[in-house]
Amino acid sequence: MAVLKFRVYVEEDNGIYRDIVIKTSQVFLELHACILKAYGFDNKHQATFYRSNENWQRGRQISLEKYDIPYKVEPLIMSETQISTEIKNTNQHFIYEYDFDKNWIFLIELIGVNKDADSRKEYPYISRTEGVGPQQYGNKNILSDQFMDIEEKYDLEKGADGYENEGEDPDEQQDDDQADGSDDYAEEL
Repeated sequence: MAVLKFRVYVEEDNGIYRDIVIKTSQVFLELHACILKAYGFDNKHQATFYRSNENWQRGRQISLEKYDIPYKVEPLIMSETQISTEIKNTNQHFIYEYDFDKNWIFLIELIGVNKDADSRKEYPYISRTEGVGPQQYGNKNILSDQFMDIEEKYDLEKGADGYENEGEDPDEQQDDDQADGSDDYAEEL
């Protein structure tokens, strides 16, 4: 059984992507679930794929379900549509839209085809992760957790071991602090 490798980019930043390997016999619903898992998103919202070309024009729609919106052509349903039926060339592209209110857009391109599946692997799976993905909810800084981990790992708090001024004796630093009156506030308390 053949397997396909897709690269799934966040629309705004092609430096953030996930590579997903999936069997040609699997359905779009499985690809949908794997993309959400790869980016740490929940599975609570509407979603749809669009078959696309190199110019990222939206073509045939493959939807999670039929929504109450006007369609030019009835959409295919993810749970019923095998991925192999929508691969028209070796450079196939898809657009994946998730949570129509937040309008998360992911650009998907086929980057590899292998004729044999690995019997030791469970498909689909995430084969590569590049960049820090966006947060699904809120305006939280995406780097804050990453920097907190670094701070904890290296204990970068002021006054922690290894964070003194280079070449100075920590006892001399304390004497300097007292000389400039920085401990006066503590004495007043």
